[in-house]
Amino acid sequence: MDTSGQEKFISRIRSALGRTSHERHSLNDLFTHKFSHEDGAILDRIKNRSETERRQLLHKFIEMAAPINLNVITLKDYASVTSAIADLVRNKEPEWGDQKNIAAWKHPLIERLNLSHALAAQNVPVCVTEFEDTAAGDDSEQKQRTRLRQKVIDSYIGITSADFCIADTATLVMRTRPGQARSVSLVPSIHVAVITLDQIIADLKELYALLKWDSEIKKEGLTNCMTFISGPSKTADVEATMVHGAHGPREVYVYVITGK
Repeated sequence: MDTSGQEKFISRIRSALGRTSHERHSLNDLFTHKFSHEDGAILDRIKNRSETERRQLLHKFIEMAAPINLNVITLKDYASVTSAIADLVRNKEPEWGDQKNIAAWKHPLIERLNLSHALAAQNVPVCVTEFEDTAAGDDSEQKQRTRLRQKVIDSYIGITSADFCIADTATLVMRTRPGQARSVSLVPSIHVAVITLDQIIADLKELYALLKWDSEIKKEGLTNCMTFISGPSKTADVEATMVHGAHGPREVYVYVITGK
């Protein structure tokens, strides 16, 4: 295989960096494992962020969300979010079929919304994506997995929380855990994420510092999947025409609980 073009390209990069083709870097040169002064400053900034600074990040998040069709709604408490989601379910129709089904994470924040009770009046079932104890029943884990997968496919709205929200790029950061399947945010036509004000961080530097050095986050470590979501699914592959929902949700709503 002819790699001359590749070599020329890499050579130009080396030249621009002032390096020779004989220089090679070790892994320690590329990836540092030492806690730096910058890391400490970032963690302190996050920990000591004032209410005013948090709201400035919220405004930045809203500003960056607008161009990518990400709907950000600020609400003061859990009851307001529950009411808003009930209104969304009432006003939005499924893309296919007539039955409205909801899939939701097994998550403390989502549990506080009490969605099953709130949506009972509309006769809309809420499927929580958690596995039951297989020792207490006849279903195998594989049967449960298949059943939950089908319920997510049948749902037109998926409701999750998130670990963080990056204000600079209006990006939700979501780690996969038991009961918190990534399919809930990817398969239904509408994705709803519920977060609190203190989950909004400034940028990727803050995210990386938290993931690498925060003592509480390090206890869990990285899960088997971490998803970054910036607005609804979109593509312009066909005739350069922008289409939403081709490879995932066509609408994304983020409800931010501000406490005031």
